[in-house]
Amino acid sequence: MPDGSIVRPYGDTTGDGMIQTSFTLPVPMGPKAEGAALQLATKMGIEPAMVVHSHAIDSGYTFFVVYGSVKHLVDLDEVHVEERAYPLLTSGEVNGAIKGRLHRELVVLGACIGTDAHTVGIDAILNVKGFAGEKGLEYYREMAVTNLGAQVTVPELVARARADRADAVLVSQVVTQKDAHLRNTRELAAAFREAMGESRPLLVVGGPRFDPAMAGVLGVDKVFGRGTTPGEVASYLIHALIPNEETAA
Repeated sequence: MPDGSIVRPYGDTTGDGMIQTSFTLPVPMGPKAEGAALQLATKMGIEPAMVVHSHAIDSGYTFFVVYGSVKHLVDLDEVHVEERAYPLLTSGEVNGAIKGRLHRELVVLGACIGTDAHTVGIDAILNVKGFAGEKGLEYYREMAVTNLGAQVTVPELVARARADRADAVLVSQVVTQKDAHLRNTRELAAAFREAMGESRPLLVVGGPRFDPAMAGVLGVDKVFGRGTTPGEVASYLIHALIPNEETAA
């Protein structure tokens, strides 16, 4: 029996290795398409594999759900993730830190850049209605929050940040085809670095396909992934922009 640091996928019984995966093949729906799906699943190490669902999604394309067993083990001791280095604060604590230590409003700009028109992410963090039972940053009385919406160009965002003397710029990227989110983020970081140098605002990006460990590589201060809540973002802004006396020491 594996020790506590070694685990296998769970399906019907503990340690049976059962997994479910889905994918699309550019093959018309039919027996040959199902055979191709099983061949792919076997090459992925799923054996025996079963096609439990399939349907045509367009002419010449078939979507599959495959279920089966794998022999792979996961060593939890070798799993490395970015741990949160700051405490989660209540809205009252956030407002108190800004008022007591910054002595002015914290200026925050948010936008979706490039051709990305999906504002659900930035709206969830900024709008009062918020996300996951937490109110967005517009709810915080000590923050001056502006949501610039979708398809904002990087030069426009830089100019607005400079004009508003923004403390932080939050950017959401949902469209990820051909790594557009990574390309846009690097463009964002380079533009702010060139225009404002060390005086640039805090740059925070987020979206479902981002790896939080990539902040340094992308040239930004913080990367948030899927499921981030407004409270997490607000707490990070305090941690990064308004260090307390103990942190400063």
